[in-house]
Amino acid sequence: MFRLARKLFSNVLPAVVRPLRILWNEIIGFFFLVFAAWAIPSAWRSYRTFDGDLESLMRLSLTGIFIAMMLGFGIYSFVRARKISRS
Repeated sequence: MFRLARKLFSNVLPAVVRPLRILWNEIIGFFFLVFAAWAIPSAWRSYRTFDGDLESLMRLSLTGIFIAMMLGFGIYSFVRARKISRS
């Protein structure tokens, strides 16, 4: 009996876990892209008020770094989801 249950789980579990992993990566990628889009207005305000001093330069550069990181993480999550679906 236990052998049959183990055989059932070894066949069913991968078929359930794989789509869940794909969905998880797509959801996480979407949230990272939303975070990046959410920071764009702040970057635009920082760019418009840029006057050359160190504080405005740091604010603009940190906002740009944040947007680039979130875009990178978002794109990487979608690439990873695609890689999982193709394997």
